[in-house]
Amino acid sequence: MNILFIHQNMPGQFKHLAPLLAREGHRVYFLTKACRQKLPGVTECVYPAPRAIRKETHHYLRRFEDAVLHGQAVVRAIGGLRQKGFVPDLIIAHSGWGEALFLKDVLPNVPLIVFAELSYASHGLDVGFDPEEPCTLDTVCRTRARNAHLLMSLDAADAAVSPTHWQKASHSKALQSKIAVIFDGIDIDVVQPRPDARVVLPNGKEVRPGDPVITYVARNLEPYRGFRTFMRAIPEVQKRRLDAEILIVGGDAVSYGRAPRDFPNWRAAMEAEVRFDASRVHFMGRLPYQDYLDVLAVSAAHAYLTYPFVLSWSCIEAMAMGALVIGSETGPVQEVIRDGENGLLTDFFDARALAQKLVMALDDPARLQPLRDAAIATATADYSFRKAIPTWRAFIEQVVANHGGKNDMSALRLDPVVTEATRSSLAALSSGAQAR
Repeated sequence: MNILFIHQNMPGQFKHLAPLLAREGHRVYFLTKACRQKLPGVTECVYPAPRAIRKETHHYLRRFEDAVLHGQAVVRAIGGLRQKGFVPDLIIAHSGWGEALFLKDVLPNVPLIVFAELSYASHGLDVGFDPEEPCTLDTVCRTRARNAHLLMSLDAADAAVSPTHWQKASHSKALQSKIAVIFDGIDIDVVQPRPDARVVLPNGKEVRPGDPVITYVARNLEPYRGFRTFMRAIPEVQKRRLDAEILIVGGDAVSYGRAPRDFPNWRAAMEAEVRFDASRVHFMGRLPYQDYLDVLAVSAAHAYLTYPFVLSWSCIEAMAMGALVIGSETGPVQEVIRDGENGLLTDFFDARALAQKLVMALDDPARLQPLRDAAIATATADYSFRKAIPTWRAFIEQVVANHGGKNDMSALRLDPVVTEATRSSLAALSSGAQAR
């Protein structure tokens, strides 16, 4: 088959799937606005960035205007590919930026799978969750409008994929029958414990597995990923464990939410608020992937906190590396981590409780080793790309076979077993109980 992947930042969630299909003999192209990583056997095609959003556009509609512009750019680029002799038999596209908006209009006979990462809601998810973040009437209304291009893309698609059950449940119930749950998948041949790992800190000190190391990782250091709570936990940790080395990985930009007022970034804001021994708190910035994995490998306790929002790859990667993850009691984390079985859970906002569990992990690593072992088993059994391969194959075959007929994916039974923890988190999502 001729298979076309679309994601504005190549490879995105398709870094394992696209080269796998190429290895299996398919002709695979990847349409993108920016190629961050080339993939073996995959032909990348870059489309020109669309014009900027007009200043006079109503602020509820700016994301939609941007989505329309990206959708236009993609269909123009597809026209160019057709002129060069590439006509897709299947398209797999991330719908988040509007790139999938018009695909079924220009290629109605080509089956389309969209990656349906999350549907936004004015209640019950990230909006209104954090009492430190104001939730105004304007915020609520703007959030509703934010879903326009996502709903249109999902409605037009033949089928869709969400990485977790919790994220699938965020979408309209009327469209969930189209969505299968297939996690992006981690490479467990690379992401696995490293007993010989070494990390050199900015002050020149070297740490290794077994040392009292606490880690925190996010693409950017910001409230959505619990950065404020983590920083507020540090004084209590340092009071009880003077020897703890705290490694913080992430950039100073904003991925989600807003920038802080009166400070250049959230790191500066929290350094101004929290008093701690800076000689044992190490801001590592963004790291190359292998160096980042070494950080996880030396971790004695890893904090992963998130709003009710998309689950980070880093949570699963930390588990696969054998880190003891102390996660937030929020829906996306509860789907993966079972408290006291393969990790520990804590209230997202309770810095003291987080500190106590981080210190407990340092004080009694032998007693908690079974949790680390179980975390590796969970990541390997349920979240590795190797595990996802047969599910993806069956899903693609079924979508292609069903094209032109009834595309109700609910009968495929491709989702992993839903645990009791997942059921409870989905129930909380449906009831809005996670808003506070």
